[in-house]
Amino acid sequence: MNLIIDIGNTVAKIAVFDGEEPADIVYDSNQTLEQLDRMCARYPVKRAIVATVVDLTKEVECRLQALPCPLLRLGADTPLPVENLYETPGTLGYDRMAAVVGACAKMPGKDILVIDAGTCITYEFVDAAGRYHGGNISPGLHMRFNALHRFTGRLPLVEAEGRQEFLGKNTETAIRAGVLQGIRYEIEGYIRNMKDKYPGLLVFLTGGDEFSFDTNIKSIIFADKFLVLKGLNRILAYNYNDRI
Repeated sequence: MNLIIDIGNTVAKIAVFDGEEPADIVYDSNQTLEQLDRMCARYPVKRAIVATVVDLTKEVECRLQALPCPLLRLGADTPLPVENLYETPGTLGYDRMAAVVGACAKMPGKDILVIDAGTCITYEFVDAAGRYHGGNISPGLHMRFNALHRFTGRLPLVEAEGRQEFLGKNTETAIRAGVLQGIRYEIEGYIRNMKDKYPGLLVFLTGGDEFSFDTNIKSIIFADKFLVLKGLNRILAYNYNDRI
């Protein structure tokens, strides 16, 4: 079994994979990884991969060094099953590349746009030949709400859940509509633009935030909440020459 450790900006995910699918997934603190020992004791893990977008604490580093199996640390020099055309691979967030690898593993030989809606919203394009061309980074859902409150004098902090209007009837609904509809139009705009250039484009949506789309766009979207974890599992297998 493969142990996958995905340390994000707000939370860590620890998963155990048996082949291509996760057998168990837990959410943990990205500062402690308190549940790592329990996962290792429960499952016969043979190898592990860790990827992080934050600096590791001493506690996390100690837990990683104590793992009962070989550990691959994902970095700019890690061999990948796709060709990376990014000009500065050392600055490329591991989660962006892992999502691309996960999408390519599910739909090889296709032009793919990967949209990851988490702390940030990222847009990644990989062509049918398996070449990653790059992507864009945009503020995520909660980041937008927080920015409107933090960088203004009087706008309140609004939650995503609540009354929704196409045109806000008060300050709260105006902010909610502006953020939610703004994200929707942004995502739909990216998809339509890329579809014009690549008619056979497939779209993968992943991440912790969910958005609704019109019927036409839904028909070309594959939703997979665990695409990054699956991509990390594929990278680990690729480095051990495993077939999954």
